Amino acid sequence: MIPTTPLQDLPLAVSTEGATLASAMSAEPGNAGGLREALVEVAARAGAATMLSLFAYAAITQWRAAPSRITLLFLVVSACFTVGLSLVTRVPMKRDWRPFAFMCAMGGTYYFLAVRLAPGVQLVPEAAGAALQLLGICWQLFAKVSLRRSFGILPANRGVVSRGAYRFIRHPMYLGYFITDIGFLLVNFGLQNLLVYGCQFALQVGRIVREERLLSADEGYRTYKGRVRYRVIPGIF
Repeated sequence: MIPTTPLQDLPLAVSTEGATLASAMSAEPGNAGGLREALVEVAARAGAATMLSLFAYAAITQWRAAPSRITLLFLVVSACFTVGLSLVTRVPMKRDWRPFAFMCAMGGTYYFLAVRLAPGVQLVPEAAGAALQLLGICWQLFAKVSLRRSFGILPANRGVVSRGAYRFIRHPMYLGYFITDIGFLLVNFGLQNLLVYGCQFALQVGRIVREERLLSADEGYRTYKGRVRYRVIPGIF
């Protein structure tokens, strides 16, 4: 990610966005580490595309049987924003492969595969839940536009971003996820979905902690933390 403040004001600010997948694949023959990283990227992106396609097919099939359930469509849109955009991001300069970070990232991203798509208990009208989802999706889009191509799934250092949504909170993407998920849960309530989203929220907190631990090694990010106090919810968290 490109710092929005001058480089001289960020002593250790990252001066590059990281390699593209194509450049990683064209690494020198002797650079086994670079080739291995590129192959992992290709496999991860292919797997993500496959899982997203299967989920979208299942959700749209449910929606076609009951077209009034527009929360299903917004759930697919949200998943496409999250997983779909990760397919075209830059290869990060540093990534956290430790088991806990990996578990939080995978569970917090692909949780939708465990969501019960069949109708549940409606705690609020369909339109109200859909409105919350739309609000969350719009905020996610604002955050992702702020990141440009520096979005990803695993905790990684893609540089310091302080523009757009990141001027207000340090992890605006997660606020968008939370709002979108609450909108779906309130319309499709049930024990399975309550457990899925409860675990998802816990995993997202774990992702935030791991991301901050990784990024805080960058002095530019520590400076950013000093300017933007709250992680997700201003005044609370």
